[in-house]
Amino acid sequence: MNGIDLIIFDCDGVLVDSEIIASEVEAALLTEAGYPISVEEMAERFAGMTWQNTLLQIEKEASVPLSAQLISKVDAILDERLARDLNIIDGVKPMLAQLTLPHCICSNSTSARLAMMLGKVGIKDHFGRHIYSARDLGADRVKPKPDIFLHGAKQMGVAPSRVLVIEDSVHGIHGARAAGMRVVGFTGGSHTHPSHADQLTEAGAETVISRMSALPGVIAALSEWSESMTA
Repeated sequence: MNGIDLIIFDCDGVLVDSEIIASEVEAALLTEAGYPISVEEMAERFAGMTWQNTLLQIEKEASVPLSAQLISKVDAILDERLARDLNIIDGVKPMLAQLTLPHCICSNSTSARLAMMLGKVGIKDHFGRHIYSARDLGADRVKPKPDIFLHGAKQMGVAPSRVLVIEDSVHGIHGARAAGMRVVGFTGGSHTHPSHADQLTEAGAETVISRMSALPGVIAALSEWSESMTA
């Protein structure tokens, strides 16, 4: 068992409370397009997936042809909602102030949206240039593929086996585990649901937390356990 030299944060639903806003916007558009779905089901099934991959999945499952215009339509509506309504996840700023290990962000969101969201909640400067978007690698390299996690670790100069990822979605955890990284699940966003923690554990999270204030202690405990296993 390896120690921890780097913390990788997902952004949506981990640092900023954006997943619930995305679920509201996307559920409304899908229902309008002929695929009725609740905000709760949207969050439970598709949190962590890109909108394009969500549409492809729905078309495959339901044989409902969805307009290509939905891809661009959701971006405009969602960016407006995020700019107006987005909040930081409770406890993120104090947690970041306590964090002593190197850390970065690896997200499926675009670089432009990440800059807007992180700037709005006041933590963009904290991460500086260590904010990585899977979209910059290519549309076919987003989570649940491991590419963005491997990219982030490489940029930070840390072996994947010594990385701890903080993720709120099954898709993100699958990507981190495929990258050979350890994962802590997070259920503190407004999009959480009763089976959320169980789903994250089943996907491969070593433990699950619901408050960011718990993270520094969990990192210390996992690091100590790693060291005792290799002693």
